[in-house]
Amino acid sequence: MSKETARERNLTMLADFYEFTMANGYLENGIGNRSAVFDMFFRKVPDGGGFAIFAGLEQVIDYLSGLSFTDEDIEYFRSKGCFGEKFLDYLRNFRFACDVWSVREGTPVFPNEPIVTVKGPLIQAQMVETMLLLAINHQTLIATKANRIVRAAAGRAVAEFGSRRAQGSDAAILGARAAYIAGCVGTACAIADRDYGIPAAGTMAHSWVQVFDSEYEAFKAYAQVYPDNCTLLVDTYNVIKSGIPNAIRVFNEVILPAGFRPKAVRIDSGDLAYLSKKARKMLDDAGFADVKIMASNSLDEYILRDLLLQGAQLDSFGVGENLITSKSQPVFGGVYKIVAAENGRGEMVPKIKISETVEKITTPGFKELYRFYSRENGKALADYIALRGETVDDSRDITIFDPNAVWKKKTVYDYRAEKLLVQIFDKGRPCYQSPDIQQIRAFCQQQLDTLWDESKRFEFPHRYYVDLSQNLWDMKSRLLEQLGS
Repeated sequence: MSKETARERNLTMLADFYEFTMANGYLENGIGNRSAVFDMFFRKVPDGGGFAIFAGLEQVIDYLSGLSFTDEDIEYFRSKGCFGEKFLDYLRNFRFACDVWSVREGTPVFPNEPIVTVKGPLIQAQMVETMLLLAINHQTLIATKANRIVRAAAGRAVAEFGSRRAQGSDAAILGARAAYIAGCVGTACAIADRDYGIPAAGTMAHSWVQVFDSEYEAFKAYAQVYPDNCTLLVDTYNVIKSGIPNAIRVFNEVILPAGFRPKAVRIDSGDLAYLSKKARKMLDDAGFADVKIMASNSLDEYILRDLLLQGAQLDSFGVGENLITSKSQPVFGGVYKIVAAENGRGEMVPKIKISETVEKITTPGFKELYRFYSRENGKALADYIALRGETVDDSRDITIFDPNAVWKKKTVYDYRAEKLLVQIFDKGRPCYQSPDIQQIRAFCQQQLDTLWDESKRFEFPHRYYVDLSQNLWDMKSRLLEQLGS
């Protein structure tokens, strides 16, 4: 949700109904206030990529900070006829009391590692599942897709142009936020600029050109209003025969006499590689070698890559529907699973979900997540999941192994171990100051620079190591043996 939306709407009730039926049941069974631990993680990177980019934490913090139930909410539950008065009283006096840990926004993350952990009263930790997943799944999906597109642009600027194709207003605003974190230079969405400081840009649509008596008159009128920042859309009729010639004429007749230089032309249809090469030569020959050429029109990372391989003379891109919806794979499969719960004797007991689908077997226990960085070059070597309380001594070599193929082992040496999970809430009180979006964006780029190029391939990227400590592996194996037989 946007900052404005967060102020205006209480989204406590944005939850799956079963979260409330379970909460009521926990209370009726006298276990609602027992401590439990839940992890959010995901199983697959979208589009077969090598990593995802974590985003959406700021919205989770806003949501958890404002949890409360109104009189109308309580009357709604009463009207359903399946909730006891004890539960309604609990909601009336509700105060969030969980501890929450999360990786920082902008961090590259990998399958099957805890990226958010919630620990607290069972009834509460269960209740926040939907909104936590909604906020993080959406923005992580868009950030991950946006970064693929940014990398395909090979240093050329990419602007997010997808507001009108997004699945709703919040998706447009927060999609722009996620795209900016992941490397886009700006957005077409004005409200995202107002609320988050993401640079908004835009010039004209084809309707501007069509409403005037001629393309030349349309360009001239625009240049007279914006002589210091003139970008013209040149494909309304014919890029080569009229669009570029009319743009050059207006540049000479309006922009230069006003003491400015034109900024760019944009091509929104046709063979972008062919047209951009022709347009580049025409602009250069007319003395406008500094005028940039921007392309839009249903672009994605593969089209961008092919355009550049074909020698397209393009300086920047506007990417819309394929980015804002992650059209190629529009679902990020983050899940939220219980991994430990307090028993009747006050002991925390690890919990595991077992499935015949191996990838759906969870990793039990209250855990810590480390990333190992090479001291030699700063590159990320592996992620390491350990039980809380275990220590990692990065002054000593460590042997890690693939939890899905335990015979595959690797010794890590000359490394620095860094904890990735930071505490966000302490017994329900926020204890983390969210960075501003510029800081998140810079942090994301810094973290991306720690990844090996092999992990950034679009097809068949190198599989990054996410390994378990021996103690955690032993616990998981023991539970599988006890409960799976």
